[in-house]
Amino acid sequence: MNDPGLDQPAQQAAQDVEKNTGEQEMDEAECEEQDFLDPSRWWFASTACPLIAGTFGPIANAFSICALVEKWRVYMPPGVDEGHGEHIEDPKWLIAVNTISLIFALTANMSLLLKMARRIHFGFSMSVTIVGWFMASFLLIALVAVASTSTFRIQPMEQHALSQAYYYGIIAAGLYFIIASLLIFTVVGAHLGHYPKEFRLTSSQRTLMLQTVCFMAYLLLGALVFSKVEGWKFLDAVYWADFTLLTVGVGGEYVPKTHTGRTLLFFYAIGGIVSVGLVIGSIRSLALERGKEKMSARFMEIKRQKVLASVDGEERTIKLGWFEKTKFSERGLSEVQRREQEFRVMRRIQEKAERNRRYTALAMSSIAALLLWLIGALVFMHSEKPQGWSYFLSLYFAYTSLLTIGYGDYYPLSNSGKAFFVFWSLLAVPTLTILISNMGDTVIKAFRDLTIWVGSLTVLPGENGVSSTLKIGIRRLRHGKLYEGGTEDNGTTSQGASEQQLLDRLAKNVEEKELGLAEKAGEHGDYLERDTHFYHFVLAKEIRNLMKDMNASPPRQYTYQEWNYYLRLIGQDEDDASKHRRPKIDHSRKSNSQPDLGTADDGGNSSWSWLGIKSPLMGSKTEADWLLQRLTAILEKEMEKMRSPNAKKEPPPISMADLRNGQGSSGSEPDVVRGLKKDVGDAEVRRRGNNAM
Repeated sequence: MNDPGLDQPAQQAAQDVEKNTGEQEMDEAECEEQDFLDPSRWWFASTACPLIAGTFGPIANAFSICALVEKWRVYMPPGVDEGHGEHIEDPKWLIAVNTISLIFALTANMSLLLKMARRIHFGFSMSVTIVGWFMASFLLIALVAVASTSTFRIQPMEQHALSQAYYYGIIAAGLYFIIASLLIFTVVGAHLGHYPKEFRLTSSQRTLMLQTVCFMAYLLLGALVFSKVEGWKFLDAVYWADFTLLTVGVGGEYVPKTHTGRTLLFFYAIGGIVSVGLVIGSIRSLALERGKEKMSARFMEIKRQKVLASVDGEERTIKLGWFEKTKFSERGLSEVQRREQEFRVMRRIQEKAERNRRYTALAMSSIAALLLWLIGALVFMHSEKPQGWSYFLSLYFAYTSLLTIGYGDYYPLSNSGKAFFVFWSLLAVPTLTILISNMGDTVIKAFRDLTIWVGSLTVLPGENGVSSTLKIGIRRLRHGKLYEGGTEDNGTTSQGASEQQLLDRLAKNVEEKELGLAEKAGEHGDYLERDTHFYHFVLAKEIRNLMKDMNASPPRQYTYQEWNYYLRLIGQDEDDASKHRRPKIDHSRKSNSQPDLGTADDGGNSSWSWLGIKSPLMGSKTEADWLLQRLTAILEKEMEKMRSPNAKKEPPPISMADLRNGQGSSGSEPDVVRGLKKDVGDAEVRRRGNNAM
């Protein structure tokens, strides 16, 4: 007998919990949608600009130090080139202004790092950082302008030149101006309310900045040590340390000649190569982690909008590409057929958008690497005119340096060439890293697939023979895929693996318990109780299966029949039109008719279309992650209902009768349903065997 004083409050509390859970899920969905649309909402200003500033700021600081520690003018006696000239003392005002510029730059960089560590306020930090870098840039620009005049340069001009420090000052001034200008975009976007007034950087992005600081400090300290050991000028040692740590090895006169220097090289080179490897790993991780994700989201949304705009109401077609059209009309279709039509169109959009993303990223990184090569060669040609370098010879040197071949037959001797080489080679690290990463997604992958396919035709034929392999290869070529391969990425940490094993064990225990309760309820004729426990068994079973798919590489993509089954489990049956957003096509517009599928929701409810922005195929989450999150939430709700004695009992969306009778309107039976039937049958056999013992 229920207590009348507690019944109503308990029901109200249950309703409040369910309401709050629903609102939380809607908020999470809105956050996911906002994050997915982020590329079109100032992502570059909120994330990329601070990352570039935080990475190139320490490099600019290092160049400022190089511009300060050495004299700006060089005297060249007869028969001596500028690289071996005698330094002339600088005016005191130049040293003072140069020092003030470095202080402004270091203060700006420290302010930025403190803001990223959330130690100071956004507005104050950005003011100090932007003003500091602009002041450092303007002061260096003023010094460079004065140093370029005949008043500063001693006559006769033929016997005097500008040192490497002068050219380092030019590079530092340019970097300060660029990164300060980029941060202005960050401040403008924050004040306009496009994102919070904070840096949205991940731990890997902050790690890249820290690794850059450590690498530049390691390079300068090593140069200082070797300049003392080998008797080199400091900036010549910086030039040597750069081509040594980047494994270019251009050679020339700057090689360790003392036993002390050669001994120190054993340790210094190893530490530098490890530092460069860490930086390259972080850059590659960022290119794949954030760059790939954001580009995919952008290309997906652009392609989706173009496809939706191409609906032809008269011909009842939709254009998926320049030479690809397919039928698209809701007339005479059942709800499941209409939804499956949307699903197939969206899956095709997904494939085309990803292919466009891969080749666009490859084209952009290839152009960047090509420009770095061609422009670098142009600069070397002008800087090394005294050596008589032609443009072709400069191309040859730049090419062998970019690929770290380093024959050592040609190398810069001028002060401008050495300073530019240090900056140019450091810029090549992220450029070539991103290029190689993009090639891994396209050219290298295609070559690998071609090699496997050719091997299957020749020395390593497949199980079905050469003719079958050839037919499969031709069919896949028509769809843009030569080899369909995928490996399970088991490179998880031991902690993550143990957690997954624990969750898998818990889910297995829930399965066995709920299936046993279902059978007992069925024996007593309580079919609602039986189906409820059976529903819990199915949820736990599918959660275990989805957890296995979470680590699949490439990410697992489910068929429409599988989606139909999973959506039924979470109460979004594809047969139920009331739970879906329907396309609204104005047939009076004829060929310009277009379905209204692009909005976020429909009248404030959580319905969605496969072709809408809330489609599971649109978000940044994998399909397994999307389903796992919702199945887990449903199972938690169901367990909460079981614990509440006043909870209203309703028939679950799936029952034992449904399993035995098949899926009905869902079409062909998916593999997950066949697997579920087998698991239930095996469990019943085991239970009967245990009871008989």
